[in-house]
Amino acid sequence: MLASQKIFMSLTTLSPRPTTHYSIGLIRDEVRQLVEKGTVSRHQPLYVLCEYIPAREWVGVECELERCDYLLRDQIGDLIACENWDSD
Repeated sequence: MLASQKIFMSLTTLSPRPTTHYSIGLIRDEVRQLVEKGTVSRHQPLYVLCEYIPAREWVGVECELERCDYLLRDQIGDLIACENWDSD
């Protein structure tokens, strides 16, 4: 095996790949649960979510947020703004 083939093989096996595709709906549901539990606040920026999402999954979440025009500095409340209140 050539040295360049060994390097390529090691790079491909070490490259992080998201194992789950996160849709914006799934992300909203997960974040809404974190807010309801009091783990995070609606006023915190989205980038704090990386503490609660596995590192190997974060790349996929970040890409989906970006695709939907969210910035990591946006507030969590902006992401879950569409909430239904049953007990008003």
